[in-house]
Amino acid sequence: MSAIASEIASQPSCWRKAGEVLAAVGADLPVKGERVAVAGCGTSLYVARAYAALRESSGHGETDAFPASEFPAARPYDRVLAISRSGTTTEVVRLLEGLEPRPRVIITADAGSPAASAADARVVLDFADERSVVQTRFATSVLAMFRAQLGEDLAAAIGDAERALDEPLPASPEDIDHVVFLGHGWTVGVAEEAALKLREASRTYSEAYPAMEYRHGPISLAGERSLVWILSTPDEALTDDVRATGAMVRVASLDPMAELVMAQRLAVAIAGAKGIDPDHPRYLTRSVVLS
Repeated sequence: MSAIASEIASQPSCWRKAGEVLAAVGADLPVKGERVAVAGCGTSLYVARAYAALRESSGHGETDAFPASEFPAARPYDRVLAISRSGTTTEVVRLLEGLEPRPRVIITADAGSPAASAADARVVLDFADERSVVQTRFATSVLAMFRAQLGEDLAAAIGDAERALDEPLPASPEDIDHVVFLGHGWTVGVAEEAALKLREASRTYSEAYPAMEYRHGPISLAGERSLVWILSTPDEALTDDVRATGAMVRVASLDPMAELVMAQRLAVAIAGAKGIDPDHPRYLTRSVVLS
């Protein structure tokens, strides 16, 4: 079994632990009413976007998400969160080191990393660290922790994740060469992360959009070898419009993070069908460290 397959399967237990760590780290996370910015790169950016939308929509305060390299340092945020599994990502380390004094929190899997040293506070989810280059359980564990901190009960999401590990995949790996993920609200970030897994682990052409944007051009690429995965949409008619293209469609029936677990499984299955090592994607490393 590949490392990523094992790490995907461990996610329900990791989410339980993520909810349990709040007692120890909750004081370092944003409180209701704070103006917050969240930064990351790649997968961590998509987690940041999901959290930002979720925090604002739940009434906890203005929350913005940025690539670490594009952070607007002059804006007066009450607290800045940075997410980095390794804690070595150059853009994240530079951001934390260059910010003017304000609460700076790193969420990482490595307490001894450069980013951890540059932050004022550290939230360490070392139980969710990974051997695979491709992130799965660390990202979802961070998001699970955020959801618990916002007052959500994770029990239903964990139960759905357990089901997502056993349910049949929405399409045969041999039948698709194009996958699109559509989200709404906080699930746009989940859709972006799902599409990234398909690209990284299986070299599959994949896209992600806010659901209502899909009709505005991208739907023209859909066809019989496309899978369009609707995580959430405010317009049920979208499903009929997509099916009219001949594409295969999955409409989410599980918690969005559990749907992401299934998307991760699909990426590994496609990689297997192509004879690709999903743990070591070409041109990618565990962390981007610039000279």
